[in-house]
Amino acid sequence: MSRILVIEDEPDLQRVLAYNLRLAGHAATAALRGEEGLRLARSQPPDLVLLDLMLPDLPGTEVCKALKSEEATRHVPILILTAKGEEIDRVLGFELGADDYVTKPFSVRELLLRIQAILRRTIPAEPGACIRAGGLSIDPGAYRVRVEGTEVQLTAMEFKLLVTLYERRNRVQTRAALLEDVWGIQADTETRTVDTHVKRLREKLGSAGNCIETLRGVGYRFVTPRSGS
Repeated sequence: MSRILVIEDEPDLQRVLAYNLRLAGHAATAALRGEEGLRLARSQPPDLVLLDLMLPDLPGTEVCKALKSEEATRHVPILILTAKGEEIDRVLGFELGADDYVTKPFSVRELLLRIQAILRRTIPAEPGACIRAGGLSIDPGAYRVRVEGTEVQLTAMEFKLLVTLYERRNRVQTRAALLEDVWGIQADTETRTVDTHVKRLREKLGSAGNCIETLRGVGYRFVTPRSGS
């Protein structure tokens, strides 16, 4: 059973979401305001947060930013719910660390499938399975990444993307393949989700970011440095 926190200021929608989440076997808690949602997430970090962007006290973007900046909650996946459908809003949500984005009105069934896809993105702990590539070190079991010995703070989605690219190193991964295998989504339309996350991941990796190559019009490839193992 997964614990899901719903931060949504529309009482009727909040009740519908909580009811369907419980029907699907999840434990659901809810908050009508951003501050209340932050308090609940900090006191007992959930397995996933459903977050509305238009909240009465704090903008959902600020709630997302706060959750992703704190040690206890930065690994918690966030799925944004909002009536705002402009591309700039979607990109902003992803840049703040959100894992997925659903525009209202939406199908509850589709939302539950997206939630399942996010919750499946877990990497099992494997003692002694630390990955090293040049100055980059990835510890899947501990969910830690270091560059030249300094720890880098990644979101759960960024971590999953990095490990997926490494596991398929030296092979080109199309955007569609990454979207399906990392996000669990089959996109019928053009999306910048992968590009946004790769850009953010490279920035966080700093000197190790050049391990991820772009093949224009095709996708991305992890290239192992000559000095790596």
